[in-house]
Amino acid sequence: MLWLSLLTLVTTGHNLALALPLRTPRLHTEPYAGLCEAEQEFAKEYLRKFYGYQSNSERQKRSADKGEDGDRTTGLCDCVQTMQHFFGLPPSGELTEETVAVMRKPRCGLSDVEQFGDRIRWKKRTISYRIAGSNLPTSALKIHRLFREAWKLWSNVALINFRKRSRKEADIVIAFHDGDHKDGSPFDGKGGILAHAFLPGSGIGGDVHFDADEDWSPNSTGFNLFAVAVHEFGHALGLPHSSDPGAVMFPVYNFGPNYELQLSYRDVKDVQHLYGISPNFASLLSTKPPPRTPDKCDPDLSYDAVTALQQEVLFFKDRFMWRRHPKFDETRITLIGSLWPDSVPSYLDAVYENVEENFVLFFKGRQYWKLRQLNIQEGFPKNLLELGFPQRIKSVDAALHFSDDHYTVFFTGHECWRYNDQQRMMEGPALMEQEWPGIPSPVDAAVFFEGFVHFFKGNVHYTYDSKSRRVVSTGTANELLECKKRENEIESERR
Repeated sequence: MLWLSLLTLVTTGHNLALALPLRTPRLHTEPYAGLCEAEQEFAKEYLRKFYGYQSNSERQKRSADKGEDGDRTTGLCDCVQTMQHFFGLPPSGELTEETVAVMRKPRCGLSDVEQFGDRIRWKKRTISYRIAGSNLPTSALKIHRLFREAWKLWSNVALINFRKRSRKEADIVIAFHDGDHKDGSPFDGKGGILAHAFLPGSGIGGDVHFDADEDWSPNSTGFNLFAVAVHEFGHALGLPHSSDPGAVMFPVYNFGPNYELQLSYRDVKDVQHLYGISPNFASLLSTKPPPRTPDKCDPDLSYDAVTALQQEVLFFKDRFMWRRHPKFDETRITLIGSLWPDSVPSYLDAVYENVEENFVLFFKGRQYWKLRQLNIQEGFPKNLLELGFPQRIKSVDAALHFSDDHYTVFFTGHECWRYNDQQRMMEGPALMEQEWPGIPSPVDAAVFFEGFVHFFKGNVHYTYDSKSRRVVSTGTANELLECKKRENEIESERR
């Protein structure tokens, strides 16, 4: 048979996975090992701004002033671990390349560990705002319209209204500044910190500042001013940063071109907790409910794609992914863009890693992307035709790469194909029911790890033994994410 050699792959593939070098965590030892001095200083400054990091001398001075013992909770490794946990990265406490890459992403200037509390909010239902200064990125009329729509997202769901003022004093003053603008939080030029806001209160309280040096855009080019405005206005209402990567209040800029911004379920619940529920919310809920970030404990969870990556297994869903790592107990959700460039698309069809040639392929529709060392390779994306698929194949459902035999199996509907990596040639197709008996088609995702091939279709997970060519067990798709949440907690969140 075309796939007869699959029967010998289980043992060899498993040994290969074990031979890969593990990224052993170096907790409380050398968190910045391997980083150059400039990267070390950048990381420390980032952790000072956003995670309360203090050097030994700073901690000793503070403790001496207060007559206390040293506070270890603000040590470098602890802060790195807190930051990694917040962003869904493996919480090793080590400043890995991917950790520093997340640190370098454009973001809001407020701390991620700031404790706002329920009392930090406006005590009135109608809040006034005005736009100050003339340093605007586009016409005043366009800015007014954009900000009005941004405020409307919040007033549509919470019992609060906004009134624009031109000359009179206002509760919230919005302005564009560059560099040091005398509020204790200077901007840093292009990239880095995009904007910041102050908590509700008198004086500067509630004010919102945007970095005038940024390339602002109303939608698809540069930084989406509307999206950043909605985020900062959330702070002006009293909302802290959210670790939910699907929330508008997530601190890192994560809006792709033409992204249609909506308040997430988490954003809506948080602002309603402060101000109550808008009478408009019921109609909004019936026509366009706020999107929920996928929950690994949802018994109906399904995947777009699954792949092994070194010693990890990655599960993709919409804009998100979970990372199962053998060295860490908890599998947390993060954005696809937290590990790979924004040019990697969301809502993927298939992903696989070619270990021997050190690249990862991503598939969506008729296109595929090739990344090596987190970088998109020149000339990509390419069409599926270039891999040898016929014109009739419009997308790939799943992919399995077998390193020792140098080929990749692709699944398309009721068929499967084999790509010979050495000869750069596509073979097939063969029928799924003949080559993978017991596996329903089409499948959603497939991955090889722990000695078995794992298939996913809807919310069902099939564990397949290639030696006996049979399904050895079935379960829910999310059982590999090690969900520990009880079913009644899921139902409570749904309500």
